Amino acid sequence: MEKKNLDWANIGFGYHQTDKRYVAEYKNGAWGEGKLVDDANVVLSECACVFQYAQTCFEGLKAYTTEDGHIVCFRPDMNAKRMADTAKRLEMPVFPEEKFVEAVCEVVKANAAWVPPYGTGATLYIRPYMMGTNSVIGVKPAEEYQFRIFVTPVGPYFKGGAKPLTIRISDFDRAAPNGTGNIKAGLNYAMSLHPIMEAHRAGFDENMYLDPQTRTKVEETGGANIIFITKDGKLVTPKSNSILPSITRRSLLYVAEHYLHMQVEEREVLFEEVPEFVECGLCGTAAVISPVGKINDHGKEICFASGMERMGETIQKLYDTLTGIQMGNIEAPEGWVKTIL
Repeated sequence: MEKKNLDWANIGFGYHQTDKRYVAEYKNGAWGEGKLVDDANVVLSECACVFQYAQTCFEGLKAYTTEDGHIVCFRPDMNAKRMADTAKRLEMPVFPEEKFVEAVCEVVKANAAWVPPYGTGATLYIRPYMMGTNSVIGVKPAEEYQFRIFVTPVGPYFKGGAKPLTIRISDFDRAAPNGTGNIKAGLNYAMSLHPIMEAHRAGFDENMYLDPQTRTKVEETGGANIIFITKDGKLVTPKSNSILPSITRRSLLYVAEHYLHMQVEEREVLFEEVPEFVECGLCGTAAVISPVGKINDHGKEICFASGMERMGETIQKLYDTLTGIQMGNIEAPEGWVKTIL
Protein backbone atom coordinates (compact mmCIF):
# COMPACT_ATOMS: atom_id res chain seq x y z
CA MET A 1 0.00 0.00 0.00
CA GLU A 2 1.34 3.40 -0.99
CA LYS A 3 1.75 5.88 1.84
CA LYS A 4 0.82 9.54 1.61
CA ASN A 5 3.60 11.76 0.34
CA LEU A 6 4.41 13.60 3.55
CA ASP A 7 7.63 14.70 5.20
CA TRP A 8 6.93 12.32 8.07
CA ALA A 9 9.82 13.42 10.28
CA ASN A 10 8.68 17.05 10.16
CA ILE A 11 4.87 16.94 10.23
CA GLY A 12 4.75 18.17 13.83
CA PHE A 13 2.35 17.22 16.61
CA GLY A 14 -0.84 18.64 15.18
CA TYR A 15 -4.00 17.88 13.21
CA HIS A 16 -3.94 16.69 9.60
CA GLN A 17 -7.31 15.84 8.09
CA THR A 18 -7.38 12.24 6.88
CA ASP A 19 -9.74 10.37 4.54
CA LYS A 20 -12.23 8.63 6.81
CA ARG A 21 -13.71 8.90 10.28
CA TYR A 22 -16.18 6.72 12.22
CA VAL A 23 -19.60 7.90 13.43
CA ALA A 24 -22.25 6.10 15.50
CA GLU A 25 -25.52 7.63 16.73
CA TYR A 26 -27.38 6.91 19.99
CA LYS A 27 -31.13 7.50 19.67
CA ASN A 28 -34.26 6.04 21.31
CA GLY A 29 -32.16 4.28 23.94
CA ALA A 30 -29.86 2.32 21.63
CA TRP A 31 -26.69 2.67 19.57
CA GLY A 32 -27.21 2.43 15.82
CA GLU A 33 -24.82 0.79 13.39
CA GLY A 34 -21.70 2.91 13.08
CA LYS A 35 -20.17 3.74 9.72
CA LEU A 36 -17.20 5.39 8.07
CA VAL A 37 -17.85 8.84 6.58
CA ASP A 38 -15.90 11.30 4.46
CA ASP A 39 -17.13 14.56 6.01
CA ALA A 40 -14.88 15.88 8.77
CA ASN A 41 -17.46 18.43 9.96
CA VAL A 42 -19.91 17.98 12.84
CA VAL A 43 -23.22 19.85 12.48
CA LEU A 44 -25.34 20.24 15.65
CA SER A 45 -28.06 22.42 17.11
CA GLU A 46 -26.90 25.59 18.82
CA CYS A 47 -28.62 24.20 21.93
CA ALA A 48 -26.88 20.81 21.85
CA CYS A 49 -26.06 19.51 25.34
CA VAL A 50 -22.34 19.38 24.56
CA PHE A 51 -22.33 23.17 24.03
CA GLN A 52 -24.52 24.04 27.01
CA TYR A 53 -23.32 21.65 29.72
CA ALA A 54 -20.05 20.16 28.41
CA GLN A 55 -21.37 16.60 28.31
CA THR A 56 -18.44 15.18 26.38
CA CYS A 57 -15.53 12.80 26.88
CA PHE A 58 -12.64 11.51 24.82
CA GLU A 59 -9.78 9.04 24.57
CA GLY A 60 -6.36 9.06 22.93
CA LEU A 61 -4.27 6.19 21.59
CA LYS A 62 -1.89 5.47 18.71
CA ALA A 63 -1.29 3.12 15.80
CA TYR A 64 2.25 2.27 14.69
CA THR A 65 4.03 0.64 11.79
CA THR A 66 6.31 -2.12 13.07
CA GLU A 67 9.67 -3.04 11.60
CA ASP A 68 8.14 -6.01 9.75
CA GLY A 69 5.53 -3.75 8.13
CA HIS A 70 2.45 -4.49 10.23
CA ILE A 71 0.14 -1.77 11.54
CA VAL A 72 -0.59 -2.27 15.23
CA CYS A 73 -2.37 -0.47 18.07
CA PHE A 74 -1.37 -0.41 21.74
CA ARG A 75 -3.91 -1.69 24.30
CA PRO A 76 -7.12 -0.29 22.73
CA ASP A 77 -9.20 -2.45 25.10
CA MET A 78 -7.94 -0.33 28.00
CA ASN A 79 -9.11 2.85 26.28
CA ALA A 80 -12.49 1.22 25.66
CA LYS A 81 -12.86 0.38 29.35
CA ARG A 82 -11.74 3.84 30.50
CA MET A 83 -14.22 5.51 28.17
CA ALA A 84 -16.96 3.24 29.51
CA ASP A 85 -16.08 4.31 33.08
CA THR A 86 -16.10 7.95 32.02
CA ALA A 87 -19.47 7.64 30.27
CA LYS A 88 -21.09 6.13 33.37
CA ARG A 89 -19.83 9.02 35.53
CA LEU A 90 -21.18 11.60 33.06
CA GLU A 91 -24.58 9.87 32.63
CA MET A 92 -23.76 9.05 29.02
CA PRO A 93 -24.57 5.72 27.32
CA VAL A 94 -21.62 3.33 27.28
CA PHE A 95 -20.36 2.58 23.81
CA PRO A 96 -19.81 -1.21 23.80
CA GLU A 97 -16.17 -1.99 24.53
CA GLU A 98 -15.78 -4.67 21.85
CA LYS A 99 -17.39 -2.37 19.30
CA PHE A 100 -15.01 0.41 20.39
CA VAL A 101 -11.99 -1.75 19.52
CA GLU A 102 -13.60 -2.82 16.23
CA ALA A 103 -14.26 0.81 15.33
CA VAL A 104 -10.67 1.78 16.08
CA CYS A 105 -9.43 -0.98 13.77
CA GLU A 106 -11.90 0.03 11.08
CA VAL A 107 -10.80 3.67 11.07
CA VAL A 108 -7.10 2.80 11.07
CA LYS A 109 -7.57 0.36 8.15
CA ALA A 110 -9.48 3.00 6.19
CA ASN A 111 -6.64 5.47 6.75
CA ALA A 112 -3.73 3.02 6.41
CA ALA A 113 -1.99 5.29 3.92
CA TRP A 114 -1.74 7.89 6.68
CA VAL A 115 0.02 5.58 9.16
CA PRO A 116 3.63 6.83 9.19
CA PRO A 117 6.35 4.41 8.04
CA TYR A 118 8.54 2.61 10.59
CA GLY A 119 11.60 4.53 11.71
CA THR A 120 10.26 8.04 11.04
CA GLY A 121 9.42 8.68 14.69
CA ALA A 122 5.87 9.56 13.64
CA THR A 123 2.67 7.67 14.53
CA LEU A 124 -1.06 7.76 13.83
CA TYR A 125 -2.90 9.42 16.70
CA ILE A 126 -6.43 8.06 17.27
CA ARG A 127 -9.05 10.24 18.95
CA PRO A 128 -12.35 8.56 19.98
CA TYR A 129 -14.86 10.96 21.54
CA MET A 130 -18.52 11.15 22.53
CA MET A 131 -20.93 14.03 23.05
CA GLY A 132 -24.52 14.86 23.90
CA THR A 133 -26.12 16.10 20.67
CA ASN A 134 -29.82 16.90 21.18
CA SER A 135 -31.11 20.29 22.33
CA VAL A 136 -31.06 20.67 26.13
CA ILE A 137 -31.84 23.93 27.88
CA GLY A 138 -32.64 22.63 31.38
CA VAL A 139 -29.75 21.10 33.30
CA LYS A 140 -30.00 17.39 32.55
CA PRO A 141 -28.23 14.72 30.48
CA ALA A 142 -28.81 14.56 26.75
CA GLU A 143 -31.01 11.86 25.23
CA GLU A 144 -29.07 11.56 21.97
CA TYR A 145 -25.33 11.15 21.46
CA GLN A 146 -22.64 10.76 18.83
CA PHE A 147 -19.60 8.54 19.21
CA ARG A 148 -16.89 9.46 16.73
CA ILE A 149 -13.30 8.56 15.93
CA PHE A 150 -10.88 10.53 13.79
CA VAL A 151 -7.20 9.89 13.20
CA THR A 152 -4.29 12.14 12.35
CA PRO A 153 -0.61 11.46 11.71
CA VAL A 154 1.62 13.17 14.26
CA GLY A 155 5.34 13.68 14.37
CA PRO A 156 7.60 12.95 17.33
CA TYR A 157 6.38 14.76 20.42
CA PHE A 158 9.97 15.83 21.12
CA LYS A 159 11.69 16.86 17.91
CA GLY A 160 15.41 16.63 18.53
CA GLY A 161 15.08 14.62 21.72
CA ALA A 162 13.32 14.86 25.05
CA LYS A 163 14.75 17.75 27.04
CA PRO A 164 13.89 17.79 30.76
CA LEU A 165 11.02 20.06 31.72
CA THR A 166 10.77 22.68 34.43
CA ILE A 167 7.41 22.52 36.19
CA ARG A 168 5.88 24.48 39.04
CA ILE A 169 3.59 23.81 41.97
CA SER A 170 0.19 25.20 41.07
CA ASP A 171 -2.00 27.16 43.46
CA PHE A 172 -5.04 25.88 41.54
CA ASP A 173 -6.72 22.52 42.17
CA ARG A 174 -6.98 20.15 39.23
CA ALA A 175 -10.00 18.27 40.59
CA ALA A 176 -12.25 18.07 43.62
CA PRO A 177 -11.69 15.19 46.10
CA ASN A 178 -14.87 13.41 44.97
CA GLY A 179 -15.11 15.06 41.57
CA THR A 180 -14.19 14.00 38.03
CA GLY A 181 -10.40 13.83 38.22
CA ASN A 182 -10.39 10.07 37.63
CA ILE A 183 -12.24 10.20 34.28
CA LYS A 184 -11.29 11.59 30.87
CA ALA A 185 -13.93 14.30 30.64
CA GLY A 186 -13.42 17.33 28.42
CA LEU A 187 -14.38 19.62 31.31
CA ASN A 188 -11.25 18.59 33.25
CA TYR A 189 -9.04 19.84 30.46
CA ALA A 190 -10.98 23.07 30.03
CA MET A 191 -10.35 23.82 33.71
CA SER A 192 -6.61 23.22 33.23
CA LEU A 193 -6.19 25.71 30.37
CA HIS A 194 -5.88 28.86 32.46
CA PRO A 195 -3.33 27.34 34.90
CA ILE A 196 -1.19 25.95 32.06
CA MET A 197 -1.18 29.27 30.22
CA GLU A 198 -0.29 31.05 33.46
CA ALA A 199 2.58 28.57 33.89
CA HIS A 200 3.80 29.21 30.34
CA ARG A 201 3.64 32.96 30.83
CA ALA A 202 5.77 32.54 33.95
CA GLY A 203 8.35 30.48 32.01
CA PHE A 204 7.36 26.97 33.13
CA ASP A 205 6.45 23.94 31.02
CA GLU A 206 3.69 22.48 33.21
CA ASN A 207 1.95 22.56 36.57
CA MET A 208 2.21 19.97 39.30
CA TYR A 209 -1.03 19.74 41.27
CA LEU A 210 -1.22 18.78 44.94
CA ASP A 211 -4.19 17.09 46.54
CA PRO A 212 -7.05 19.59 47.02
CA GLN A 213 -7.90 18.55 50.57
CA THR A 214 -4.56 18.94 52.35
CA ARG A 215 -2.20 20.26 49.62
CA THR A 216 0.51 17.99 51.01
CA LYS A 217 0.42 15.12 48.49
CA VAL A 218 1.50 14.93 44.85
CA GLU A 219 -1.30 14.21 42.36
CA GLU A 220 -0.51 14.79 38.66
CA THR A 221 -0.08 17.54 36.06
CA GLY A 222 -2.75 19.02 33.81
CA GLY A 223 -2.34 16.29 31.21
CA ALA A 224 -0.10 13.53 32.56
CA ASN A 225 0.55 11.18 35.46
CA ILE A 226 3.83 11.43 37.40
CA ILE A 227 6.48 8.84 38.16
CA PHE A 228 9.52 9.12 40.43
CA ILE A 229 12.69 7.07 40.78
CA THR A 230 14.30 6.64 44.21
CA LYS A 231 18.02 6.55 45.01
CA ASP A 232 17.87 2.76 45.23
CA GLY A 233 16.16 2.41 41.83
CA LYS A 234 12.55 1.96 42.91
CA LEU A 235 9.67 3.35 40.82
CA VAL A 236 7.13 5.32 42.88
CA THR A 237 3.92 6.82 41.52
CA PRO A 238 1.18 8.73 43.37
CA LYS A 239 -2.10 6.99 44.21
CA SER A 240 -5.30 9.01 44.54
CA ASN A 241 -9.00 8.74 43.70
CA SER A 242 -8.77 11.98 41.73
CA ILE A 243 -5.93 10.93 39.39
CA LEU A 244 -6.72 9.84 35.84
CA PRO A 245 -5.76 6.15 35.46
CA SER A 246 -3.20 6.57 32.68
CA ILE A 247 -2.78 3.53 30.44
CA THR A 248 0.83 4.55 29.81
CA ARG A 249 1.54 4.75 33.55
CA ARG A 250 -0.02 1.34 34.21
CA SER A 251 2.03 -0.10 31.36
CA LEU A 252 5.23 1.46 32.71
CA LEU A 253 4.60 -0.04 36.15
CA TYR A 254 4.35 -3.49 34.57
CA VAL A 255 7.44 -2.91 32.44
CA ALA A 256 9.41 -1.74 35.47
CA GLU A 257 8.49 -4.79 37.53
CA HIS A 258 8.48 -7.55 34.92
CA TYR A 259 11.01 -6.40 32.32
CA LEU A 260 13.48 -4.30 34.33
CA HIS A 261 12.98 -6.18 37.64
CA MET A 262 12.48 -3.00 39.62
CA GLN A 263 10.52 -2.57 42.82
CA VAL A 264 7.31 -0.64 42.20
CA GLU A 265 5.16 1.36 44.63
CA GLU A 266 1.81 2.96 43.84
CA ARG A 267 1.02 4.94 46.98
CA GLU A 268 0.35 8.37 48.43
CA VAL A 269 3.41 10.55 47.82
CA LEU A 270 3.94 13.43 50.21
CA PHE A 271 5.35 16.53 48.54
CA GLU A 272 8.00 16.73 51.26
CA GLU A 273 9.42 13.45 49.87
CA VAL A 274 10.03 14.85 46.38
CA PRO A 275 13.57 16.26 47.02
CA GLU A 276 14.68 12.72 47.92
CA PHE A 277 13.88 11.30 44.46
CA VAL A 278 16.62 11.25 41.82
CA GLU A 279 14.47 11.16 38.67
CA CYS A 280 11.00 12.37 37.71
CA GLY A 281 8.88 11.92 34.60
CA LEU A 282 5.44 12.78 33.23
CA CYS A 283 3.79 9.91 31.36
CA GLY A 284 1.03 9.81 28.77
CA THR A 285 0.12 8.69 25.26
CA ALA A 286 1.68 11.60 23.36
CA ALA A 287 5.27 11.48 24.61
CA VAL A 288 5.29 8.21 26.60
CA ILE A 289 7.57 9.85 29.20
CA SER A 290 8.56 13.50 29.47
CA PRO A 291 11.55 13.90 31.82
CA VAL A 292 11.39 16.56 34.53
CA GLY A 293 14.61 18.33 35.49
CA LYS A 294 13.34 20.58 38.26
CA ILE A 295 10.26 21.68 40.14
CA ASN A 296 9.69 25.25 41.29
CA ASP A 297 7.81 25.59 44.56
CA HIS A 298 7.00 29.30 44.75
CA GLY A 299 10.60 30.30 44.09
CA LYS A 300 12.28 27.36 45.79
CA GLU A 301 13.77 24.91 43.29
CA ILE A 302 13.90 21.15 43.64
CA CYS A 303 16.52 19.87 41.18
CA PHE A 304 16.72 16.20 40.29
CA ALA A 305 20.09 14.48 40.10
CA SER A 306 19.38 13.42 36.51
CA GLY A 307 19.84 17.06 35.48
CA MET A 308 18.49 19.31 32.72
CA GLU A 309 20.32 17.84 29.74
CA ARG A 310 18.74 14.44 29.12
CA MET A 311 16.45 11.75 30.49
CA GLY A 312 17.65 10.06 33.63
CA GLU A 313 19.16 6.62 33.15
CA THR A 314 16.26 4.67 34.65
CA ILE A 315 13.53 6.66 32.93
CA GLN A 316 15.41 6.22 29.64
CA LYS A 317 15.33 2.43 30.14
CA LEU A 318 11.61 2.55 30.87
CA TYR A 319 11.02 4.66 27.76
CA ASP A 320 13.13 2.45 25.52
CA THR A 321 11.47 -0.73 26.77
CA LEU A 322 7.89 0.48 26.44
CA THR A 323 8.42 2.03 23.00
CA GLY A 324 10.22 -1.15 21.95
CA ILE A 325 7.12 -3.13 22.94
CA GLN A 326 4.83 -0.71 21.11
CA MET A 327 6.92 -0.87 17.92
CA GLY A 328 7.25 -4.64 17.96
CA ASN A 329 10.97 -4.77 18.70
CA ILE A 330 10.46 -6.30 22.17
CA GLU A 331 8.03 -9.12 22.85
CA ALA A 332 4.85 -7.72 24.36
CA PRO A 333 2.78 -9.15 27.21
CA GLU A 334 -0.21 -11.06 25.94
CA GLY A 335 -2.98 -8.81 24.67
CA TRP A 336 -1.00 -5.57 24.69
CA VAL A 337 -0.50 -5.19 20.94
CA LYS A 338 -3.47 -5.39 18.58
CA THR A 339 -2.48 -6.18 14.99
CA ILE A 340 -4.72 -4.26 12.58
CA LEU A 341 -3.05 -4.95 9.21
